[in-house]
Amino acid sequence: MDPDWISGLTGGLMIGTAAAAFLLLNGRIMGASGLLGGLVDGSGHANRAERLAFAAALILVPAFLWRAGIGGPATPVAGIGVMVLAGLLVGFGTRLANGCTSGHGVCGISRLSWRSIAATVTFLLAGGVAVLIARALGSSA
Repeated sequence: MDPDWISGLTGGLMIGTAAAAFLLLNGRIMGASGLLGGLVDGSGHANRAERLAFAAALILVPAFLWRAGIGGPATPVAGIGVMVLAGLLVGFGTRLANGCTSGHGVCGISRLSWRSIAATVTFLLAGGVAVLIARALGSSA
């Protein structure tokens, strides 16, 4: 039996639980790009400790799970140049959309936000088009 669906289900439950807890405890939407962006551009100075704790959890929880024998390191499917370009494009897209998949896809859709639904559909379509282009160019995506 392929365990990938269990990893996906577990990850989804963890993200959903974190988003619900963040909303219930802080009264705000958990969007990774907004939380991390506020650290980078300095706009999140008022709740800097909360943002730093979120950033640390993004690194430490997967490391802890990996050490506990759950999951493993990701295998890059592209060179460093492609990954840097992809990261810059994702960063640009999240600023353009005023959020990322955690803010729009997890939190926004669950609140029935039409803006978040439109943003998430756009994310998914853009990802699909990117895969089609990469495959057409001979990449292993």
